[in-house]
Amino acid sequence: MVKAFGYRSNGTADVQEFLEIDMPTPLAADLLVQVRAAGVNPVDWKIRSGAYGATPAESLPTVFGFEASGVVRSVGKDVEGFAVGDEVFGRAASGSGTWAEFTLLSADGTAHKPPHVSFNDAATLSIAGATAYDGVTQLELKPGQTLLINGASAGVGVAAAQIARDLDIFVIGTASEAKRALVESLGATFIAYGDGVTDRVRELMPDGVDAILDLAGGDGLRAVADLVADKTKLISAADGATAAELGGHAIVRDYDRRILDVLAAMVGDGKLDPHVEDVVPLDKAADAMAAVEGGHAKGKVVIEVA
Repeated sequence: MVKAFGYRSNGTADVQEFLEIDMPTPLAADLLVQVRAAGVNPVDWKIRSGAYGATPAESLPTVFGFEASGVVRSVGKDVEGFAVGDEVFGRAASGSGTWAEFTLLSADGTAHKPPHVSFNDAATLSIAGATAYDGVTQLELKPGQTLLINGASAGVGVAAAQIARDLDIFVIGTASEAKRALVESLGATFIAYGDGVTDRVRELMPDGVDAILDLAGGDGLRAVADLVADKTKLISAADGATAAELGGHAIVRDYDRRILDVLAAMVGDGKLDPHVEDVVPLDKAADAMAAVEGGHAKGKVVIEVA
């Protein structure tokens, strides 16, 4: 049996529990991976809470987690380019969760981990890192233009600021005052969010910004939306519905494996630091979830499994 952390019904953190599940069996396009580290993302608690609708009964119990790094232990019959013993990172196969001792990763969403990239860093790249990459590149900004990252201190924002900086884009990042040092360490200009955020940005950029990458949603997104004149340059990873209401749109995810290779190379070259600020053992997975759900995390939280 495999130890995992998940839930049997939607609800608050009270429904979370440790599970004993059968050893996963890879389908034709999957990899069975012994997990070394798994990323924690806001989507984990939002799905558990039922924010995206009730989890289908046939999918329960559900194991948390969508991204992981680890070592290949078995290869699906149609998979090419991977072998038992390979160190990899990637996204969970459909129906699988990564907060577990073993998981299934989708082979087409998995890449080889370079030796000089740690398992903990690699575990953050296939969801948080790739979302950031998709968001920044879809905006098609030119060097010297200005990007406002609304909610710059968590995993996606931290990666997006560095990816944009590497493209010579001027980055403004909103966050709480407690996270000023982190945002500024990314090469971004810090702006405190909350009442008056638009005025504070316009003190710096009277004509507004060229694009907004939103990671907050709701009223936080509405508060800054008027800072960009061309609403096609307003995209959100947190609240596509509100972005559309305001004339923008949700980030369109590109799950091509090449993006994982690009991100791993950036980490290896020192251009991207995922800022894994908190590493929690699987036995303390509830603490990792609480840090992200409560908005207290700075950078990325990772669950270390082995």
